[in-house]
Amino acid sequence: MRRIQKINQRWKFIKDNVNVGEVCGAAGEIVNLPHTWNSKDGQDGGNDYYRGTCWYIKEFEKPEINDAEEVWLEFRGAAMSAAVYVNGVPAGNHDGGYSTFRFNITDMLQENNVLAVSVDNSYKRTVYPQKADFTFYGGIYRDVCLVIVSKSHFALGSHGSSGVKVTPEVIPGEPETKVAVEVWTENAAEGAPVTVILRDAEGRAVLDGAASVQGNYAKTEVLLENPHLWDGRKDPYLYEAVVTLGDEEDEVCVRFGCRTFSFDAEKGFFLNGRSYPLCGVSRHQDRRDAGNALTEEMHRQDMEMIKEVGANTIRLAHYQHDQYFYDLCDEAGMIVWAEIPYITEHMPEGRENTISQMTELVMQNWNHPSIICWGLSNEITTTGGVTEDMTENHRVLNSLCHRLDSSRPTTMANVFLLETDSDMLSIPDIRSYNLYYGWYVGEKEDNDVWFDDFHRQNPEMVIGLSEYGADATICYQTANPVKGDYTEQYQALYHEHMLKMWSERPYIWAMHVWNMFDFAADGRADGGEPGVNHKGLVTFDRKVKKDAFYIYKAYLSDEPFVHICSRRYVDRVEAVTRVKVYSNQSHVVLTVDGKEFAQQSGDKIFVFEVPISAEHVIEARSGDCHDSIRIRKTAEPNASYVKEQEAVVNWFDRDDMQEREGYFSIKDSVASIKAVPEAAKLFEAIQEKITEAYGDVARNAKVPEAIQRQMEAMPVEAMLKNAGKAVTADMVVALNRELNKIPKEGVPCQRDCC
Repeated sequence: MRRIQKINQRWKFIKDNVNVGEVCGAAGEIVNLPHTWNSKDGQDGGNDYYRGTCWYIKEFEKPEINDAEEVWLEFRGAAMSAAVYVNGVPAGNHDGGYSTFRFNITDMLQENNVLAVSVDNSYKRTVYPQKADFTFYGGIYRDVCLVIVSKSHFALGSHGSSGVKVTPEVIPGEPETKVAVEVWTENAAEGAPVTVILRDAEGRAVLDGAASVQGNYAKTEVLLENPHLWDGRKDPYLYEAVVTLGDEEDEVCVRFGCRTFSFDAEKGFFLNGRSYPLCGVSRHQDRRDAGNALTEEMHRQDMEMIKEVGANTIRLAHYQHDQYFYDLCDEAGMIVWAEIPYITEHMPEGRENTISQMTELVMQNWNHPSIICWGLSNEITTTGGVTEDMTENHRVLNSLCHRLDSSRPTTMANVFLLETDSDMLSIPDIRSYNLYYGWYVGEKEDNDVWFDDFHRQNPEMVIGLSEYGADATICYQTANPVKGDYTEQYQALYHEHMLKMWSERPYIWAMHVWNMFDFAADGRADGGEPGVNHKGLVTFDRKVKKDAFYIYKAYLSDEPFVHICSRRYVDRVEAVTRVKVYSNQSHVVLTVDGKEFAQQSGDKIFVFEVPISAEHVIEARSGDCHDSIRIRKTAEPNASYVKEQEAVVNWFDRDDMQEREGYFSIKDSVASIKAVPEAAKLFEAIQEKITEAYGDVARNAKVPEAIQRQMEAMPVEAMLKNAGKAVTADMVVALNRELNKIPKEGVPCQRDCC
């Protein structure tokens, strides 16, 4: 039987690209795995984290083996490219930082051995990812193992897979489920027996089957009577297949689940024949000070918080995650979108790498019942638009997924700039868009318009929302939230709207929040904390659940709770303050300083207007659920609550900003201003300044017609706010002053109030 030995302890780490013959004598430090060299510099901003080649050295004794056994070296994640040497002899290379890979090192072993691994996360146009809004950590950041097996064994060299594939075929209404078990072997004798025992969740044997090896492949099919279905969060029931080769030469245990699922362009996602609306989160595999070198305990903590928020689906972005986390998804009943890091920029030189990473993703994960789709790419048209080579690359990947696994559909996450009539949309079986209306562009309500337009124009297409979000840094607090202020309050308002939108549109097959947790993006400098994307519902260190976390819990969780929002907004200048409560209960009682203030019956969101004069304790109760906060009235606002502005948001507070009746101003729509040549000339001048500020990014951007229409309906003021640092207050005042000189004679009013 195979034996697995983890060798994570006491590696020498050398942060230098020395020659393989020099690594043993090179200076380094002792580290334990998992390890990344970017746990600090990959999270501090500046986009200057170390990307290059480093070495890991491990000395180990030869395992006790007999002449009929082999030793394989297994890496469960080394980013991004690895070259492996045993006693100075090359064992193999691997490109791709997120999947398992193995090498047979039996013939290289001595009594005492030196394992040297060169790991490289530098820029390389043949390996994905190379351009994206997250940190590309380098290192051996998952377990490394020695696998001792009989020479005749289930295939360890089969793209990092287990060598065993279990495919249950549940037919609704039928009492029996056909379970196909396929195995791939190495060095097995022709006709060697393969036995299969199926066990239930309690470990009881319920079925057995047998096959014989032909050409290092065998397949058997057994009928499982009245299977206990894997039923999502409600009942994630798992079976186990114990598969044995020969006379106990090798054995592999594989968990699987029996379920059906389908997609309807009008009604959304179905699990086991019933409607199962999907709303959940996306997840990156890193955290503060650890980078991507996560422990099992960290993975479990992440899953517990995802379960608490009530999510029933997870998009595991933007790469293959740890097998341990996929196991947790199976056990928790999560519906999972799994994908490869084919992202942002199509590189023709990287096609083979997309194929190898997709092959590994599918073959290493095809037994997980939680996974229901394979993601081909993410926002791949962002840089360079749609090209023929890109389109062909996607067709190749789509066919590959269907050939390897016919039981699951393919999907894509499309950038919002991709035209909704693009041929790219028809390549995968289902599709989703990443939309950021209400944060980067437009307003929250534009999400509703976009989905309704898409669904009306493409009624046969299954469509979902794969990314959406708004940044919030927990130190920023306000009584008057506006888009772009990075406050908890705006993020919460944004997600209130998005959840309502989703709940009213059953055709959205899934909605995945971007993101469950704040994560590292070393190129970022926004939000008051460089190096971090702050769209998480939970902070990067997992210590604080933001207010937005609880509006999801109100919509999605059955666990009774009440939560008072804005608890970090302690110092308040207003005489009457707004107290908002989220709850999945129907009735909330609010007390102030121990005395009942008011009661409300409602649905998820409860708002109270509370007079304040000193320091107060506010408590919300519903049955046995309660929560409390402490606030105080102050004469002056707390300056730490306000983000140093990167965009102009208070133009009309200036004395020199005027509106003139009957004349244009920046309050008028882009379309109405562009309709008058004199006004259009002024607008074009400031547009040119914005283009100059953003360079080629702005010049080369191709805006779809539908989005262009939405942008032209916006007030000029809103459009300029979206331009960020490219627009100064003086520029806006000057534009408004000149617009005030142009009469609106004969121009229809474009304002909502009219």
